Amino acid sequence: MDNTIVDRGAGLLRWAEEFTQDHSLGVDAVEWLMTADEDGLKARDRYFAEVRHRFTLAATPDELHHAYQARYPRHMHCPQSVLDQLARLHDSGWTIGVITNGLTTTQEAVLEHTGLIAYLDGWSISEAEGVRKPDTAHFERAASRCGSSLDGGGWMIGDSVDADVCGAKGAGLSTIWISRQRTWPIGLPPPDHAVGDIAEALQFMLTHTAP
Repeated sequence: MDNTIVDRGAGLLRWAEEFTQDHSLGVDAVEWLMTADEDGLKARDRYFAEVRHRFTLAATPDELHHAYQARYPRHMHCPQSVLDQLARLHDSGWTIGVITNGLTTTQEAVLEHTGLIAYLDGWSISEAEGVRKPDTAHFERAASRCGSSLDGGGWMIGDSVDADVCGAKGAGLSTIWISRQRTWPIGLPPPDHAVGDIAEALQFMLTHTAP
């Protein structure tokens, strides 16, 4: 989901700007908050412990995290054009699901706020399932949540080399990698297709027949 069907970086920037203003942190705080986030890969408890220490805040890391969970999803958006593409895919026979690593409360709030829920057959969130990408079990669980299975094949669209593409390949799925202007790592089996953004990926899928 993050940095694939929704632009997590843009949403985080809007949250960081709001957080900086609310706490009167100064002009350099936004860049620090973005960099320290490590593209969402840093554990949230560690991240907010570092935030508290960096800016000498009175709130505890847990309190900062709780406030983040309440506000961050509201800064996430999914373009209507992408939602329209999902609707066309669904109408053409595709089963559509989201598989994501993250916290259940936060990720479900993002799905709700962006309007994605209305266009999905199901979703699978790592905290709720007790398993994370690239584990094949998470892909199997995601298919099950959509009322389907991996037996008939399918496609995975994602931006992570390891969690999305390599994980999906291990689960027997075809893959579309959203490059985000990066180069595919040398020595790894390449994805079946590479694109610049989600709109291009969904347009590619519209040329394929659902399994």
